[in-house]
Amino acid sequence: MLSLASRRTGLHDFGDPAFREPLARLLGSLECEARLNLLGRFAAREDLTGMLMNRLMLERDRARYPGIAHERIRRPLVITGLPRSGSTFLHGLLAQDPASRVPLHWELRFPSPPERSTRDTDPRIERVARQIRWFFRVAPEFQKIHPVGAQLPEECVVILSHAFLSFEFSSTWFVPSYQSWLEQHDLEPAYRYHRRFLQQLQWADARERWLLKAPPHLPGLRALCAVYPDANVIVTHRDPLEVVASVASLHVVLRRTFSRAVDPLAVGPEVSRMLAGDIRRGFAARDDGCAPPEQFLDVWYGQLMDDPLAVVRRIYRHFDLPLSTDVESRMRTFLATHPKGRNGLHVYSLGQFGLDPGVERARYREYWDRWCDPAGR
Repeated sequence: MLSLASRRTGLHDFGDPAFREPLARLLGSLECEARLNLLGRFAAREDLTGMLMNRLMLERDRARYPGIAHERIRRPLVITGLPRSGSTFLHGLLAQDPASRVPLHWELRFPSPPERSTRDTDPRIERVARQIRWFFRVAPEFQKIHPVGAQLPEECVVILSHAFLSFEFSSTWFVPSYQSWLEQHDLEPAYRYHRRFLQQLQWADARERWLLKAPPHLPGLRALCAVYPDANVIVTHRDPLEVVASVASLHVVLRRTFSRAVDPLAVGPEVSRMLAGDIRRGFAARDDGCAPPEQFLDVWYGQLMDDPLAVVRRIYRHFDLPLSTDVESRMRTFLATHPKGRNGLHVYSLGQFGLDPGVERARYREYWDRWCDPAGR
């Protein structure tokens, strides 16, 4: 795969070799455990080779444009927390502020070259749009679960995947040995690469601050704060029993597309175990003081759905960010044009995935008691 990436690009410098061990572990898990179908084998090869090609081209770009390495990432605003807890909605809403720089789907897939003049007309945009249309044909249910578009904001977990230290892979593939290894591994190399990637994007299009979002930043919180010590972090919360069924549904939709056999009754317990581990690691890092308390703000799903602009005002006030009437107007327009369920309703239940409500409530009791205020959920 490394040779294939080099042949396609004519390049040979992949940067920091720390990615090689996690890549090898991921490939071993894919080969031995993922039960990939023909489409899955093709897609995995192309996706991973594409990430390696991006690594090669980013190293070339840093040599070609020395200014990239001097870009400073200041006070990024990071949304994390439980998946399916309103973080995508909040990301899109906050992205209406022109001062916020969000990573767009197309530039995460094809970050090189870092063109300045063709940002809105770049041919890579249509290339990614074609890929998305193809994906929706093979996995039509995904449109109801997560909005995707070439020019829409996207989760920066895609960047972490370029270091091959990413919880994203377990969503798409059944890779339990890789997942177990990842849960014990230091994630800081992935976040150092994350910063290099953002420098590339910022060099081409800088704004006042980065607005980033990914639920996997929760288990990666310690590493994120080590690499971005001035990050401001919004943590979204929701009833875990609502979350775990929704996440299990997402995993099943993705894995069925690329695997020969997927058992929803096995996916549910697997997802619940991973989610509980993410919660433990994330809040342990926070309790250990990975960043000062004032750099965190907690947002509850119910409050976000009931009065989004009130939550926005609280975020801006807490982090001392200016909120103009023009920005509020942009956000109101976004709310009016993005009603819940506009792409279809995502229907799921615990029972579909072999999960018992009593067992799951007990599993998440500590999280519920600490964070899920009944008035806020």
